[in-house]
Amino acid sequence: MMEPSCLRYHVCGSGSRMIWLCFFLVLVLQSCSPALSDSPYLVGMGSYDITGPAADVNMMGYANAEQIASGIHFRLKARAFIVAEPNGKRVVFVNLDACMASQLVTIKVLERLKARYGDLYNENNVAISGIHTHAGPGGYLQYVVYIVTSLGFVRQSFDVIVNGIEQCIVEAHNNLRPGKIYVNKGDLLDAGVNRSPSAYLNNPAEERSKYQYNVDKEMTLIKFVDDEVGPVGSFNWFATHGTSMSRTNSLISGDNKGAAARFMEDWAELNGMPKRGAHVTNDGLESLHKMSGLPRRVSSIIPEPNEITDDLVQLASSYEASGGRRLSGSSITRRIRSSQQNKPKFVSAFCQSNCGDVSPNVLGTFCIDTGLPCDFNHSTCNGKNELCYGRGPGYPDEFESTRIIGDRQFLKAVDLFNSASEEIQGRVEYRHTYLDFSQLEVNVPSSTGGEQVVKTCPAAMGFAFAAGTTDGPGAFDFKQGDVKGNPFWRLVRNLLKTPGKEQVECQAPKPILLDTGEMKEPYDWAPAILPIQIIRIGQMVILCVPGEFTTMAGRRLRDAVKEVLTSDSSGEFNDIHVVLAGLTNTYSQYVTTFEEYQIQRYEGASTLYGPHTLSAYIQEFQKLATAMVANKEIPTNFQPPDMLDKQIGLLPGVMFDSTPPGVKFGDISSDVPASSTFRKGSTANATFYSACPRNDLLTDGTFALVEKLDGSNNWVPAYDDDDWSLRFKWSRPAKFSSRSFATLEWTIPEDAPSGVYRLRHFGASKPLFGSIKHFTGTSRAFAVR
Repeated sequence: MMEPSCLRYHVCGSGSRMIWLCFFLVLVLQSCSPALSDSPYLVGMGSYDITGPAADVNMMGYANAEQIASGIHFRLKARAFIVAEPNGKRVVFVNLDACMASQLVTIKVLERLKARYGDLYNENNVAISGIHTHAGPGGYLQYVVYIVTSLGFVRQSFDVIVNGIEQCIVEAHNNLRPGKIYVNKGDLLDAGVNRSPSAYLNNPAEERSKYQYNVDKEMTLIKFVDDEVGPVGSFNWFATHGTSMSRTNSLISGDNKGAAARFMEDWAELNGMPKRGAHVTNDGLESLHKMSGLPRRVSSIIPEPNEITDDLVQLASSYEASGGRRLSGSSITRRIRSSQQNKPKFVSAFCQSNCGDVSPNVLGTFCIDTGLPCDFNHSTCNGKNELCYGRGPGYPDEFESTRIIGDRQFLKAVDLFNSASEEIQGRVEYRHTYLDFSQLEVNVPSSTGGEQVVKTCPAAMGFAFAAGTTDGPGAFDFKQGDVKGNPFWRLVRNLLKTPGKEQVECQAPKPILLDTGEMKEPYDWAPAILPIQIIRIGQMVILCVPGEFTTMAGRRLRDAVKEVLTSDSSGEFNDIHVVLAGLTNTYSQYVTTFEEYQIQRYEGASTLYGPHTLSAYIQEFQKLATAMVANKEIPTNFQPPDMLDKQIGLLPGVMFDSTPPGVKFGDISSDVPASSTFRKGSTANATFYSACPRNDLLTDGTFALVEKLDGSNNWVPAYDDDDWSLRFKWSRPAKFSSRSFATLEWTIPEDAPSGVYRLRHFGASKPLFGSIKHFTGTSRAFAVR
């Protein structure tokens, strides 16, 4: 009894002055301790550059061997949030500006996290999801069928994604602070249409009558608010394909969801977020929507607009192109916002959901030869699928379509963000398991009213897979809705692998074009072991699925899980919000309903594991949900293969770069016109002698820069290759030429300050012998009025 009082005496003393000091110390400790915070969670946000090789590498998504990267529209990012209960469980969700997650990427990220943090982050509480852009470099998945067009595995694509995911999680971990989370949802009506309506109509009429639309129109958003600095980010889930950019585009791009994320992060910056005592308004929307409709990323170093004068035109004409010069390294190429890494930043992610049959090309499908609508059932034009294309809202400009669909998602997200009032409260939980989808037993209703046991099948792709979709048609004489196949292509198929009788019957009515699940040379062509996962943060429940669910398939899965959770008598799961996160942790193509599968459009032909695939997902997710309600763990008897050591890459490396005699890397090939003046909305461009971008990805850097002359006659960076308005285009004069060019195109935003500007290019060249050297060069200056 004496020891506590002695301790109290020594700490606080006996005088009133010491009493006040003790009182002050208590207040300080209360304000510093997360455990004493009123907020139920610790929240942390992070993001990092994952832009892959901008040259020579086939893009992932359309499986078009001719779609080879040759520049950057804007950069790709990995964005992460971490939510943790103080002294309790935590979850990580990563959203990638990539076509999909990769099992091999997930395995290697988890290995790195284990090396850093031990068992804190693992396969159970980490989810990695892709936005499904079709404009990112491929070659980062491990199964053969997904890397054929990229000439096999591309280590550079793989490494930059793995590193970027790790870095964004590390940043989010380091940013963990007490905070609150809010959820909101609302309809966005004009950002997606059903591209396979004939298959959707095969679902039961009674089921279809429960829904107003044949695609999901609801966006669900969670808002993260730091106790001290205010709003720090938001993640939302909405279903629409990343196919606003076409199958012929060659510029790396995050498509409509990547664009929306940038627009929202710019809006947050204009509103001063994060900041202490943040008050969020719609300020900044106007500056992002000037007459030209050209959003931009905003640099805080740009001075206020000033009127252009003849003196400035004359000043501009005095600055000629600099000529190419060597740099000591790549650090000088860091992007504008990279100089602000030590400041809190707002992270906004636009995540993918059940987008399987949802297209952003909302104007409809038309024949490119006649302009007439395509055939409804097969999406053909006079029997040819190659002529049927969907049209985006900016048709015929795919960049404008990307901007419009991105802008619509951004505006809805801002509306939900500003009006979010429902606070998320409750436990952080997760469940995860691996399943062998090649032979999973599934209980389904029988024709007699009872139940029967069926099985999923080894993976296989149908003939209609090769027909493609109206977002990106295939070639030859394939067509959607084909349940018979073609004798010639069966013969070709049999040269690779003839499916057995059991497999044919299991996959029926799908006519098998590629029996990928049974093709094992030189290694597995398709996955068999797949992860499924549920993440719960209070009343927010995220179903992480490794594929593209169609609209109705996603609805059935969400409803089935919600039914299990809300059956809990404790009331803990009342008023839950269930979202589906597609293309998460790995990739296994499509999942349709049983009824849609019978029609065998592209999505049905790409449902790998047969007609009962969706039923298998529903059954197994219900088991996860039941375990979550009962507070029990789910054992797993499987692990996916790590085939990194088996990967084959046939893409040749860069041999060397060269320039004409007397020309240096970074010299101008085609300059901005002398003494030129540009108006807002016009485009300034210059072409430089360059080198292959694969020599250095300039991660967190830039190949292109717009510089502005400030009042002290110093050139300051204004826009970089992560800006919507600035495009970096790379080209060779011939396919195997060692010479190359970089063209910088700057479409001047309406809110760009008047003044004197120039274009600067950064790059890295590889000599025949020796090490890679970095270089830079500038155009002559020009005036903007």
